[in-house]
Amino acid sequence: MTRISRLIKIVYILSKYRLDVYFDFNLLPRPLRWLFLLAPWRIFPTSDQPRAVRLRLALEELGPVFIKFGQMLSTRRDLLPDDIADELQRLQDQVPPFSGEKATQIIEKALGQSVEALFSEFDAKPLASASVAQVHSAVMHNGDQVVVKVIRPGIHRTIRNDLDLLFSLAQVMEKYSEDGRRLRPIQVVSDYERTIFNELDLLIEAGNTSQLRRNFQDSNLIYLPQVYWDYSRKNVLVMERIHGIPVADIAALRAQNTDMKKLAERGVEIFFTQVFRDSFFHADMHPGNIFVSTEIPAEPQYIAIDCGIVGSLTHADKNYLARILLAFFKRDYRQIATLHIESGWVPEDTPVAEFETSIRSVCEPIFEKPLKDISFGQILLRLFQTARQFNMEIQPQLVLLQKTLLNIEGLGRQIYPELDLWHTAKPFMEDWMKQRSGPPGLLKAMREQGPEWLEQTSEVPHLILDAVQQIKRFKDFNEQQRQTLKLLTNEIIRGRKNQQRTWLGITSIALALFAATNNSPLFQQVPTASWIAGLIGLYLLVGRG
Repeated sequence: MTRISRLIKIVYILSKYRLDVYFDFNLLPRPLRWLFLLAPWRIFPTSDQPRAVRLRLALEELGPVFIKFGQMLSTRRDLLPDDIADELQRLQDQVPPFSGEKATQIIEKALGQSVEALFSEFDAKPLASASVAQVHSAVMHNGDQVVVKVIRPGIHRTIRNDLDLLFSLAQVMEKYSEDGRRLRPIQVVSDYERTIFNELDLLIEAGNTSQLRRNFQDSNLIYLPQVYWDYSRKNVLVMERIHGIPVADIAALRAQNTDMKKLAERGVEIFFTQVFRDSFFHADMHPGNIFVSTEIPAEPQYIAIDCGIVGSLTHADKNYLARILLAFFKRDYRQIATLHIESGWVPEDTPVAEFETSIRSVCEPIFEKPLKDISFGQILLRLFQTARQFNMEIQPQLVLLQKTLLNIEGLGRQIYPELDLWHTAKPFMEDWMKQRSGPPGLLKAMREQGPEWLEQTSEVPHLILDAVQQIKRFKDFNEQQRQTLKLLTNEIIRGRKNQQRTWLGITSIALALFAATNNSPLFQQVPTASWIAGLIGLYLLVGRG
């Protein structure tokens, strides 16, 4: 499909669902305004369905790229109205598969061998099909059961064309719609572009999976499948096939007597471990990517797949985030405001008292609820929405964090409705803060950064030598500076002396006049004293310089 025909289709679908109501055409130049008002799509009646439903239906009809864009957009609750965000969460990425024959050709071209040489068994019928890839089951020659993920043919070109059109729509929306400017559509599309092209590189997903697997290698909390690196390329990924119960299948989990309370609490522990211990977290933990092992129901273990999207936080971000959450539950709103400014998330000239008042007005109603009903995700959302009123810049790492926390939290309460997230998370965060600021944290820093410090100490003699050379190079300049400084010092001393002579002269003349006019006993005994004082005063005044 050419770009022109694709554009025509997009315009048709947007018109069909009357999404033109999102634009204020009065902002357009007069000729364009009449063009839009008389456009063919005006023949479509305005639907009685809510705007959010119309938007979702339009994105579904536009296809995979727009569906994934809607899914990503649903996470931006800091920008979207609640009705649209809620509706976009319902988007289902159900895409017809491409042929097994084509998948086989892609695999053989990428790996340079036939599927018979690569696998003892290969099922050409896909296990699952998504917007950018589909998955086939296979068996290695050593008997290992694996899945083979294959990028859709031609998807790069489709995505590139659709992204170009999305950027064009975003520019129009930002230029001619007041709501559009508030939503920052160009920046949103840019974020989406970066995310979706990362998902198209399966080696990135493989690397993320391996890192998460290594982080939890000795843990019974979560399991990540093994990557077969020798059989993986940018468009083909071979991984261990996992077996488990989908985490959203509550009936099946209960049927095997899974400890639901422990399962929910372990989900929270996994999230905070990834964020605060590892600074590397799976940022796409929706129910379709999470399973539960069937091996030990009393000690349930999660299984995670599809690690194409991950997030990370700097040490500073982790520290600020933990302190903000702890301050929130202490209702220390001044501390929350100060931390936002110190972190650089809001401008440093933000009025702290005004910011504190806004945070208090938003957060205080939350404490009317039982502690177990307070949502961490909603806390972050409210804080970020409030901060945006004070020109908080978009922090991509915090958006991913908020999205992931909302997913984990919703999943946890679906598994175990009585989950007390704060009771589960508070000890972890408090312990982490102690570990970070106490002797263990210092020892860890020395262990991790010690080699770098030692390496830098070997450079010290060279730095000193360089400093000496710089001093020599500027010796003449420094000598000139010293001479200038000496002259300035002499002038200052001279000025001070003149100032002292002036005040002494004025004082002497004043004393002489006072004595002469008030018949002072001292000056009556020594008549010439008043004349002498006056003459000294005149000398001091006239003789300055």
